[in-house]
Amino acid sequence: MEQLDEIDLKLLKILGNDSSYTIKELAAKVNLTPSPVVQRVKRLETNGYIKKYIALLDPEKFNQGFIVFCNIRLKQHDRKVGHSFVADILKIEEVVECYNISGDYDFFLKVYAKDMKHYQDFVFNKLGSVESIGSTHSTFVMAEIKNTHNISF
Repeated sequence: MEQLDEIDLKLLKILGNDSSYTIKELAAKVNLTPSPVVQRVKRLETNGYIKKYIALLDPEKFNQGFIVFCNIRLKQHDRKVGHSFVADILKIEEVVECYNISGDYDFFLKVYAKDMKHYQDFVFNKLGSVESIGSTHSTFVMAEIKNTHNISF
């Protein structure tokens, strides 16, 4: 891994919190001229420190503010079943995050829904059509306390 200096780390922290800054604004924040900031940001992108830039949408504005964490146990643990599950989950829009985990469950999903009725429909009609699922366990979010995509370093 290449060495990142203090300015690189500062740029990453700034962009991790808000990627909408212009190069001129970034340059002012790190006390450099725009030209070296462009070069640094390009290098950080090329080397994979910055994967992509996105707009974080507010699910409430789209009537999708009901958040559910769903634990999944597969029917069997073999390559075919695992690949089949992943292929099916990638097609389901309500699933916004999916992690392969260790412990009592095999996968952990974050799901956005309109309300409990919509989530019930999702479980019966979408998750229910995924043949590789053995069992599910749902946890409903009462309030979001912290949600950041920045990394501590």
